[in-house]
Amino acid sequence: MIELDPLLHSQLRLAIMSILLSVESADFVYLRTQTESTAGNLSIQLDKLSEAGYINVNKLNEGNRPRTLCSITEKGRDAMAAYTQALRSYLAGL
Repeated sequence: MIELDPLLHSQLRLAIMSILLSVESADFVYLRTQTESTAGNLSIQLDKLSEAGYINVNKLNEGNRPRTLCSITEKGRDAMAAYTQALRSYLAGL
């Protein structure tokens, strides 16, 4: 059996990656709203995905307000493709 990527197997990290697959980029507030997570937990999970090279995190200033934009990397797309393929292989065995 193919092993599931433990980094993507977290519910919140999988939700973040799924959202980022369908958009060019998403800001922190949008991700927090869509995932219904706390700001602190979302921040930690974004850091983990960024450290793995799965997403890019860009911190900007718009006027007096900070804004964090996230986008998926090619490595992240490949990881999600492998993860979904692993899930398919598990489901095929049922």
